[in-house]
Formats: sequence, structure tokens, C-alpha cells
Amino acid sequence: MIEVRNLTKRYGELTAIQEVSFTVGRGEILGFLGPNGAGKTTTMRILTGYMPATGGTVTVDGFDVFESSFEVRKRIGYLPESPPLYLDMTVDGYLRFVARIKGVAKADLDGATDRAVETCGLAEVRHRLTGHLSKGFRQRVGLAQALIHDPPVLVLDEPTIGLDPRQIIEIRKLIRRLSGNRTVILSTHILPEVSQICEKVVILAAGRVALEGRMDDLMKQGVSLEDVFLKAISKDEHAGEEAAGEAEASSEGAAP
Repeated sequence: MIEVRNLTKRYGELTAIQEVSFTVGRGEILGFLGPNGAGKTTTMRILTGYMPATGGTVTVDGFDVFESSFEVRKRIGYLPESPPLYLDMTVDGYLRFVARIKGVAKADLDGATDRAVETCGLAEVRHRLTGHLSKGFRQRVGLAQALIHDPPVLVLDEPTIGLDPRQIIEIRKLIRRLSGNRTVILSTHILPEVSQICEKVVILAAGRVALEGRMDDLMKQGVSLEDVFLKAISKDEHAGEEAAGEAEASSEGAAP
């Protein structure tokens, strides 16, 4: 369903991600893990067509993100870390507005809005201003806008950040319900989230893929996801330090 190959993004001399490759099967829930600054959000923005890459390829359902961006966007629902809400609009009005932007036919607006409201548990607040909602409900509205055009792929960037424990449980249950027929990429640094929801994990460290594997296989090794995560990122960071040391030594050796 999703294939990422040798994805690289540079900002001048700064390399945010380098040679990132992974795959996600149809109907799979992928946990995209990494410490802060590892390149998770950059990867998600490229994947969803919001940012160009310096190199590499991304295909979604057979369509190239860079050559067929419109087709890819029709197939992806994206919830960024901060939900893109208009705080002076009602939930209902906002969802209808987003639906029109995403190409939902006028005749289907009512049905699409009702489905998103029901799926995300927004019936009691659908006529309230989004600016008057709790953070938990705002996250639900963010999920609803990602779902409004019924995409086969959902990309969720830190969907439970800043929520209280009860709200986190509610959003996790909602994400589980949304999977099955949909492919879900869940970008997060919260390890229990991945353990409870995801079938596969990709760990990013210092802009590179440090590990890719299925949760069942990782758990069979008798270690916790926390141990797997710490080992993966420490190994990658150590490799980066060695490479930097070799480059420095080479530079000094070449000096007159």
C-alpha cells in the first residue's frame, strides 16, 4: 500500500532524514517511532505531499507522491500534531468546509459529515465552536477532518500528545476502530501507544531507519518495546559518532 525508498530531505547543509526506506501493507497499523528531532514529522509531511523531498521515492496505492500528488492526497487522511482547526467555526460547519476542499460532492456532504461525526463521537458538540472545545474533542475533530473523504490511508502525527489519561484511552480506542480496512501510520514517541495499537514498527534515529519489524516478532524475543527502542537508537547514534570521528580523522590527515 505504501512504499518509501531511500527518502532524503536536506535543508542546506542540514540533513533531516537520509536514505529512509520502509513499507506498510494494506490494512496494517504502523508505529513510527523515534526520539524528538529524529525526522518523524519531516517524513510524514513528505509522505502526505505537504513537503518535497531532496531524493528518494514514495508511492501510495501505486501512485507516486511527487508525480501524482493529487491522486495521493485523495487517498490519504492526515492529522498533523496540531489539528488544523478554524476556531470560529462550528464543528459541523468546519467539517463541511473541509469536505468541499477534499472534493466530496455537494450531494454527499450531509452523509459524509454525519459519518465523520458519528465515527469520532462528536454528536454532542457538532453545533459548538471548535474554539470552545476541550483538547480531547479538538483531537476528535482533527480525526474527523482526516476521515471526511473516507480515505484508505490515515497518517496520524502524535494524535494523543497533551491529552489527559482518559482522553488518551478514548483516542486509542478510536484509532483501533478506524483500522482494519484502512492503512494507518501512527507517528509517536509514546511507546505504550505502539505496543497497544500497532502491528508493525519502524524506529527512526538521527534521520535514519534504525529498525523495521513486526511487533509479534519483536515480542517473541522476550524483550519489551522499550528495550528494543533504546537498543536501536543507541546503536544508530553510536554509528553516527563513529562516522563523524572517521570523517574528522580523514580531514585532519588530508591537511597540509
